[in-house]
Amino acid sequence: MSIPLRVLVCDDELMARRRVVRLLGETAGIEAVVECESGEEVLAKLAESEVDVAVLDINMPGLSGLETVMRMPEDRPYIVFLTAHPEHAVQAFDIGAVDYLMKPVDDARLATALGRARRALDQGLRQGAEPVDSARASKLAKLAIATHGGAALVSPSDVTHATFDGALVTVHTAARAILTDDTLQDLEDKLGVAQGSPFERVHRRAIVNLDHVERLESVDSGGYVACLSTGKRVDVSRQSARRLRRRLGLR
Repeated sequence: MSIPLRVLVCDDELMARRRVVRLLGETAGIEAVVECESGEEVLAKLAESEVDVAVLDINMPGLSGLETVMRMPEDRPYIVFLTAHPEHAVQAFDIGAVDYLMKPVDDARLATALGRARRALDQGLRQGAEPVDSARASKLAKLAIATHGGAALVSPSDVTHATFDGALVTVHTAARAILTDDTLQDLEDKLGVAQGSPFERVHRRAIVNLDHVERLESVDSGGYVACLSTGKRVDVSRQSARRLRRRLGLR
C-alpha cells in the first residue's frame, strides 16, 4: 500500500486556496495539507518539513510559482501547477512539473494529477536527477575531495557518508572528517550515486554509503534514520526512503 501523501498548496488568493484544500480533504490517501500564500513561504516550509507534492499557483506577488520551483532544494516535492494562465504550460513541464491544471479544477482532475505524482514517488524517481555513468564511477580508485588547501584523496569504499550543514559539505570516513569545497551534487557525480553504486542520496543534506549502513530505523514522518557502522546517524528523508525501499526490496 502506498504511503499517504503530504501535500502543500500555495495560492495568494484565499478562496482559491481553500477550494483546493477542501478537495484534498475529500481525496483518499492524503495524510496532511500545508497551506501557503507566497513562494517565499513555500521555501520556508520546505526547509522545515517533508512534503511529497506541491500544488502551486503561477502568478503570485513576489516569487511566481515558476520562480519558486527554481529556488527549491534539489530533493524537492513533485510539482503540480494550478493556474488560470495556460501560456506557462511549456515552461512548467520544462522544469519538471508532473501536471498542469487549469482553474477551477474539479476533484477528478486533481486526483489524476496526484496519481501521477504518487506513481513517480512509488517508483522511486528523483526530481532533477541526471543520469550517471555508474560503470565509470565503480572503477574510481581514489576520490579527490576539493579542500581549501588542495585535494584530499581517499578510497571511495572508506567514505561512510557526506553531509551539508548549510555552509560546507563534510565527507566522513571512519578515521576522519574532511571539510570540502565540493557540493553534494559534485560528490554525487564523482561517486556515481545511481543503481550499481553503494552510494545513495538520502536527504537534500546527505549522501550515505550503504555498505556502511547497519540498520534503518523508521521514524513517524515515513523516513528513516540510517545507523552507520561508525556509530553515526543520518536522517533519510521521506521521499528518499521510498527510493531506498525500492532499491533494497523492502515494502
